[in-house]
Amino acid sequence: MTKEIYLAGGCFWGTEHYFKQIEGVEETEVGFANGHTKNPTYKEVYTDTTGFAETVFVKYDPHVVSLEFLLQMFFKAIDPTSLNKQGHDEGTRYRTGVYYTDPADLPVIEKVFAEEQKHYEQPLAVEKLSLQNFYTAEEYHQNYLDKNPDGYCHLPLSLFEFARQATKKSDNDKVTK
Repeated sequence: MTKEIYLAGGCFWGTEHYFKQIEGVEETEVGFANGHTKNPTYKEVYTDTTGFAETVFVKYDPHVVSLEFLLQMFFKAIDPTSLNKQGHDEGTRYRTGVYYTDPADLPVIEKVFAEEQKHYEQPLAVEKLSLQNFYTAEEYHQNYLDKNPDGYCHLPLSLFEFARQATKKSDNDKVTK
């Protein structure tokens, strides 16, 4: 049995590569979530007029990795107080969000958000919504950093190694963003 969650963490190239490193993540796919047009292209989403966020579909084995752990890892890879901006990428398409398909996941999501909020004085700028829609991005965006190892990424390389080792470390370990 597998579960799914959709995570918007800025540019989807690095976000996808990050989650692929985590043991228990079985599949990822980059695309566009929670917008208001049908079948958007990357070029259309890039205009910031479609309402979509660059998002990664994450399919995982809950017997190997929990949703709580995945969300804790998500927060290590984003600036949760930055609105419509991650790294050098700006625009509504780069907003952060957790989009769920199973309402039973909401209590876990709420718990992780509440724990994360304790680390900040300002409110978190991360959406927490049910998934309204998701469209897969063009093929050249899928597994982008595997195809282009020197390609652009807003995440530091150390974060990918941190994700690979995460299940072997305690929850208290920190990573430098």
